[in-house]
Amino acid sequence: MSGVIAGFSVILSVVVIGYMLGRVPVLGPNAKDVLTKLAFYVASPALLFTILADTDLSILLSGSVVVTVLSVVTVATVFAMVAAVRRWGVGRTTVGTLASSYVNAGNLGIPIAAYVLDDASLVAPILLMQLLIMAPVGLTILDLNGGGVRGFWPVLRRSLGTPVRNPVVIGSLAGVVLSASGWDPPGPLMEPFELIGGMAVPAMLLAFGISLYGSPAPGRGPDKGPVLLAVSLKSVVQPLVAWLLGALVFDLESATLFSVVVLAALPTAQNVFTYATQYRTGEAMVREVVLLTTFLTVPVLFTLTFLLG
Repeated sequence: MSGVIAGFSVILSVVVIGYMLGRVPVLGPNAKDVLTKLAFYVASPALLFTILADTDLSILLSGSVVVTVLSVVTVATVFAMVAAVRRWGVGRTTVGTLASSYVNAGNLGIPIAAYVLDDASLVAPILLMQLLIMAPVGLTILDLNGGGVRGFWPVLRRSLGTPVRNPVVIGSLAGVVLSASGWDPPGPLMEPFELIGGMAVPAMLLAFGISLYGSPAPGRGPDKGPVLLAVSLKSVVQPLVAWLLGALVFDLESATLFSVVVLAALPTAQNVFTYATQYRTGEAMVREVVLLTTFLTVPVLFTLTFLLG
């Protein structure tokens, strides 16, 4: 479990630095917004481009991917249905659905896959699914919800055009195209993207830490219901569904089953907070979900390792 502890220690350290920057505002009052825009428009597209360009797309055909997809769809559907009944609104429902199912496959998933599961490539399928399906769909809905577009044909045109205008989606699709082409670009051509992409995770974590300063204790504000639902789905239901499907339906062998369940138990990714902040929708709710699921991941992973490892 040293990988889990190391991964969380790094994340916590950067978040604490962000909190201190919020407390001592040396970066100015708009630091959170600037860092969020930097991550959303510049650093994240570059990071996703380099990751996906170096990923073998054949992993999407593995059996464990089906279990991962179904576990994500299950918890996302539950949150969306409850939100529809409670009338939480399109924007909050969208970011809440992402918060309940979008795992931290990058800065936490990679070290955990490497040190706990002994194979960093295991995180690639869920990373690809999130980047190529969940993020484009969620961002398109958020864009349409905030764009004032009405009518079938205007909405259709906006829906088809939004993915190709979104920098996160553009970077992801460019990486997939490069991977599928089989071309291995020379190092000097990729280095600028790798250098810029290296800012993505620190910028997200710093913006998250800044947002924590002055915020109320999680789970007590007006978003208590959506927060508790999303946290329960992400930290408990998603890994449980993954285990049920993997063990009882798809009969995965023990090592594969363990890896699928562990990855399903990862906390909500900071990307979702970046999206919520960018679209000014459910920021406080997502911030609390990210914080609570991150703290819960350690005991959850220890429990899973004891039961399945």
